[in-house]
Amino acid sequence: MTDDSINAGRRRFLVGSTSVVGAAGVVGAAVPFVGSWSPSAKARAAGAPVRIDISRLQDGAILGPIPAWRGRPIFVVKRSAQALRALNEDPDRLTDPYSEEPEQPNYAQNEYRSRTPEILVLVGLCPHLFCSPTPHIELRPQSFDSQWRGGFFCPCHGSRFDLAGRVYSGSPSSRNMQVPPHMFEGSDVLIIGIDEENAA
Repeated sequence: MTDDSINAGRRRFLVGSTSVVGAAGVVGAAVPFVGSWSPSAKARAAGAPVRIDISRLQDGAILGPIPAWRGRPIFVVKRSAQALRALNEDPDRLTDPYSEEPEQPNYAQNEYRSRTPEILVLVGLCPHLFCSPTPHIELRPQSFDSQWRGGFFCPCHGSRFDLAGRVYSGSPSSRNMQVPPHMFEGSDVLIIGIDEENAA
């Protein structure tokens, strides 16, 4: 066998080996790149709507905080007829009694800050420094407010909110609690994170 034929064989082997390794490298580089086109499960969950069964929620009761939507706690309150009557007894005590600031969808810009008077849905964070207020749903005086008519009290800095999530004047927070987008499936299922206006 001549030296030329041996060298030709070596060249073919080297060219073939290099091609295989190069092809493997291209595939290896492409897989994570293509994978980055589709969001991770964590990213999908971050903004995904959340369904909550509220069929057993009684008058005067609260579900939450539910750390379910975008990693934020959610309060769901079923207000009694007495609580609804008390909502607007003294609007002068509130900073934004008519919800003129954009802390809620348009359909919740009403005296109840909700789609239906009985069910209140709030992001359970104080807008001041994003602590989680403590629910005090009972309509009776509290140590922090002798005229308390139910709502939420932030023990971190003393912000107070009524049972519509509206902030009391003089609180460190200057804004009402946020009402997230939400809708109902029938009367028993609440969907947080989407509504009819943005469902398409």
